[in-house]
Amino acid sequence: MLRQLTILLLLASAQALANEDYRQQPCKTPQIAPSCIRIHGRLSAVEGTPSTRLWQTGTHHIYGIYSNRYGFAHEITTLDSEAPELHLTFPKNAPDEHFWTVYGEFEVCPLEPHIPGQMQAACIANATDIVVEK
Repeated sequence: MLRQLTILLLLASAQALANEDYRQQPCKTPQIAPSCIRIHGRLSAVEGTPSTRLWQTGTHHIYGIYSNRYGFAHEITTLDSEAPELHLTFPKNAPDEHFWTVYGEFEVCPLEPHIPGQMQAACIANATDIVVEK
């Protein structure tokens, strides 16, 4: 009985450690790399879920941004939809408050199929030419 309890505790602690480290995992993995695209868009922190959204300029398409595939799949336990890890370098004049907007060129990796008229879950693998909206 003690041996089974010890194994169970070890498995639970390993899972908890994996949950804490998931935010450091890359957005672009070999499995989703073929679906990644480059777009020009507006990235904003807003109210709602997910709280970080990317609008593809010139379209009505909006991506809900997560840290990576794990953050999207485990949203309920990680709350990744509230503050995803973006791994982006923002200009020095970028605000660090809850509501902000930047424009730029983004490499976006969809995490689910596109359904017209609905927000699509995605993560951002890379961004360049970031300009802060004033």
